[in-house]
Amino acid sequence: MIDDVATDGSSEKSRPTASRRARRVRMTGKERREQLLDIGRALFADKGFEGTSVEEIAARAGVSKPVVYEHFGGKEGLYAVVVDREMRQLLDMVTGALTAGHPRELLEQAAFALLDYIESYTDGFRILVRDSPVAQSTGTFASLISDIATQVEDILGLEFKARGFDPKLAPLYAQALVGMVALTGQWWLDVRKPKKAEVAAHLVNLCWHGLENLESKPRLIGHRKS
Repeated sequence: MIDDVATDGSSEKSRPTASRRARRVRMTGKERREQLLDIGRALFADKGFEGTSVEEIAARAGVSKPVVYEHFGGKEGLYAVVVDREMRQLLDMVTGALTAGHPRELLEQAAFALLDYIESYTDGFRILVRDSPVAQSTGTFASLISDIATQVEDILGLEFKARGFDPKLAPLYAQALVGMVALTGQWWLDVRKPKKAEVAAHLVNLCWHGLENLESKPRLIGHRKS
């Protein structure tokens, strides 16, 4: 059987198809690095550090294993970059949300920021709350929460001083408040009920009023309602 011949005299079968041409387009080093980070992020979130292999990362990227080693030195290096990016993203979102207003509104802002991150960067949050062999070199979720608590510390210290409380206790309360929100966020990650604004309202209700003076129907006082 004779191949169909194109107008330029070349065989149609000898011409690369569009998909073949697309596969031959080479990525830049930066593009390949970002691709590997995206793939690694998804796999680490789904399978954890131990359950993810360099072979699987390379296979999904359509490259050989040496390409992964060339960019990151191995699975540990890729994981470290993913974790570092997620930690900076979450810290930036929380600290950026702490603007101004009544101290109760600041609590709302912090709660919303963490819940926003969980909602928008679910894979990243799953990675942060997992334990891994390289956690000590890349940071841990506990250390990240500590960093966020430090941002809250100064706010609480001023409030304690104004109310006649010992400002030296501000670090303890900051850790307690931020830790409560973070652990609730881990739970909400899977159940996603009630709605985000309602979760934030109940968190602030407990933080602000304590068990003795809880509001039966807590409300938000800030500008955010969802």
